[in-house]
Amino acid sequence: MNIYWYDWTGYIGVALVLLAFLLLQAHKLRGNGLIYQSMNVLGAIGVALSLLFGVGPLNWPAFLMQLAWIVIGVYGVMHSTRARRAARASGQKVSPW
Repeated sequence: MNIYWYDWTGYIGVALVLLAFLLLQAHKLRGNGLIYQSMNVLGAIGVALSLLFGVGPLNWPAFLMQLAWIVIGVYGVMHSTRARRAARASGQKVSPW
């Protein structure tokens, strides 16, 4: 069995998304935190790449879900960054978790 680079990106992507969710449920990360959002975005990118370059026809529903996951995650990263910047400007202590 050959495992190609896009297979690895898909496996790593799935692991990142699941690990982010596990850490969220274990209260190790915050849902609006930069680390959680970044793990989701990178994981969705990995899964999307594996869907794009994998053998066989493209699974459009799964691919569109990953695109939505990426867009929502990027929005979350941007929102977190703005909120963190505003908190720093007002002198509050800011945690990335």
